[in-house]
Amino acid sequence: MDRQGNSDAATDKLLLTAREAARMLSVSERTLWTLTHEGAIPAVRIGRRVLYSPADLEHFIAACKREVCRHQ
Repeated sequence: MDRQGNSDAATDKLLLTAREAARMLSVSERTLWTLTHEGAIPAVRIGRRVLYSPADLEHFIAACKREVCRHQ
């Protein structure tokens, strides 16, 4: 939920798809895959699906706030 009490479906989920995670970060899916393969953003594999925790995305954003994010 946001500050006004509205629910955002993407952040209410336990895990997000790559498309949802990329949209949440305002990056392309390709950039998200690169960040994942570099180890900057952890991913969860369930079968063939690659999913992302909203908490991990928030930690990535916080880390980028503390230092210049050089993952491109």
